[in-house]
Amino acid sequence: MSQAECPQKEPYKTEVKAGKTYFWCSCGKSARQPFCDGSHKDTDFEPMAWTAEKDGNVFFCGCKATGKSPMCDGAHNKL
Repeated sequence: MSQAECPQKEPYKTEVKAGKTYFWCSCGKSARQPFCDGSHKDTDFEPMAWTAEKDGNVFFCGCKATGKSPMCDGAHNKL
């Protein structure tokens, strides 16, 4: 499997709405970070669906190295 690109070494703070499903970019190529825009085509990557349980802010991983996809786990601090 190929390695994901790292669009930024910090999370994307994002306001989410309860019940809405978001598609997190796992390849790092999307121009709509942290969300998928289909740039993963012809790669080994697929977007990851995530549904918000409540309204509020969350921190989607920006470096694509998290161990808790799609959320930031601080992995960017080790890059």
